[in-house]
Amino acid sequence: MESVINSGAAGEAISAKKAEKIAYENNKLHKRLCRLVGQAIGDFNMIEDGDKVMVCLSGGKDSYGLLDILLTLRERAPIHFDIVAVNLDQKQPNFPEHVLPEYLARIGVPFHIENQDTYSIVKRVIPEGKTTCSLCSRLRRGILYRVADELGATKIALGHHRDDILETFFLNMFFGAKVKGMPPKLQSDDGKHMVIRPLAYVKEADMERYAEVKQFPIIPCDLCGSQENLQRKQIKAMLREWEKKFPGRVENIFSALSTVVPSHLMDRKLFGFADLKLTGEIMVDGDIAFDEEPCAPPSATIMRFGDLAD
Repeated sequence: MESVINSGAAGEAISAKKAEKIAYENNKLHKRLCRLVGQAIGDFNMIEDGDKVMVCLSGGKDSYGLLDILLTLRERAPIHFDIVAVNLDQKQPNFPEHVLPEYLARIGVPFHIENQDTYSIVKRVIPEGKTTCSLCSRLRRGILYRVADELGATKIALGHHRDDILETFFLNMFFGAKVKGMPPKLQSDDGKHMVIRPLAYVKEADMERYAEVKQFPIIPCDLCGSQENLQRKQIKAMLREWEKKFPGRVENIFSALSTVVPSHLMDRKLFGFADLKLTGEIMVDGDIAFDEEPCAPPSATIMRFGDLAD
């Protein structure tokens, strides 16, 4: 009997220690996410005093996580800004329309559900079996711009993370012949809205784990029956393989997006090659064609919002 009791006590001690470790790791994850989101906000001046931030909530892990982290940072920020969550119900079959309103009401976040049957439009226009994401995205964008005007939102926050940004960069380069990415902050094409991506520095793996920790009520993204974007799927697989075989490579590529040297590319609109003349002065970004090793990347700089994790 005594051995059974001792065995039970030992098992409880191990379980308690395991639970303590899990709680520690979860807290560390939350602090890291807050730090990275805060740093991105500070680096790109995404949110300013008096802003009304419209968080576009799809029901996926990334938008849930974005809303959750912004709510935390708002409580710690040295400025005041408001948050309103917006979901576009596109009338996809079997969409659980009760999930988001119930969740948002429970956590006390102001929200607006916009009902627009874009699903029927997309299915009518796009041939069966083809990817509908492009048209769906354009329709959704226009509707969300209008809603932002109606709600008086000054910023539109999207849940794109670091992996989305890298994938878009390679998609544009491989399939669009452009060196173009998905910037953390961008003015809309109509010049009336500012779109921000506070998760720009955050890895997708961290968002996946955070969603599990927080147990967000995830809504599947394939309710429309559309095929997955095969090109993006290929890029995602390529990046994961690189990270597996060459640790640090993906991180270096991401850092390169913010360390651009226009004089060492070939865009004549970006740099005046035709008008380039000798000055006789030392140029920091001058020719280093005979150097054997590339320059080391600059050290990271922590900005104002980056100190809000603690």
